[in-house]
Amino acid sequence: MTTHSDNSASLRPRRSVLYMPAANERALEKAKTLPADAIIFDLEDAVAPDAKESARVNACAAVASGEYGHRELTIRCNGLDTPWGADDLAAAAKSGASAVVIPKVSSVETIELVSSILRASGAPESMNIWAMIETPTAIFDVRHIAAHSRVTVLVMGTNDLARELRARLVPGRQPLVPHLAVALAAAREAGKVILDGVYNDVKDLDGFRAECVQGAEMGFDGKTLIHPSQVEIANDVWAPTADEVDHARRVIAAFQEGLADGRGVITVDGRMIENLHVENARRAIATADAIAAL
Repeated sequence: MTTHSDNSASLRPRRSVLYMPAANERALEKAKTLPADAIIFDLEDAVAPDAKESARVNACAAVASGEYGHRELTIRCNGLDTPWGADDLAAAAKSGASAVVIPKVSSVETIELVSSILRASGAPESMNIWAMIETPTAIFDVRHIAAHSRVTVLVMGTNDLARELRARLVPGRQPLVPHLAVALAAAREAGKVILDGVYNDVKDLDGFRAECVQGAEMGFDGKTLIHPSQVEIANDVWAPTADEVDHARRVIAAFQEGLADGRGVITVDGRMIENLHVENARRAIATADAIAAL
């Protein structure tokens, strides 16, 4: 299988990726002040059918406004099997958004069709696709979806995936963990970013933090969010701590000294250091630097 790596894209912080309903102008204004790393202006689930067209106009205007600072701006379009999907893509193509977020991607053919519509609508080649993985079919084809050159981010749609699997959404997400792991492995094989799904109980911040910790421990790059109160927790969980950065620097320094001295075994804090620890240390430092640059 051919894989495509985008190291510059993978190092961009996407700890907190907040869905904002594009039909809600107050929410769009609020988003300008939130410390989210990225925003998904949503034209799909959060928008009623009679508000779809005005939401599309609002989303494109928000992206073009230049009023969202460092935040990465994307637009979630309706599916191509709806009356609004093709028009959403055509409008998003010229909006200046960094990516379109495509719901319920079931196969790489869907990505090819989206890419061709973007191209025909005048989208720059730099406009990426974030593919939502939220069906059993998508799980089975996730390696090919992740490997597509225009896909830079996989987004787990855990609510829809659980519904289609008839799985229960329970603390710890044990019924979903195998499927999350498959998608994560596909993202890593292809060198792409992958975002964890949303947490539904916006008042349960302890439960939300626990799920963030689980996602970070599994290897996800960040989390999609549905409420501003979740942003700072996600930012905290997915940022290397000062102690972790200090340890990373010591690992790199010790490894370099060991190589210079011809030592075959190098230890830091009593633990043996190998190449994989050095790679992890360099990533932690690069991530911390990228967050600091925001």
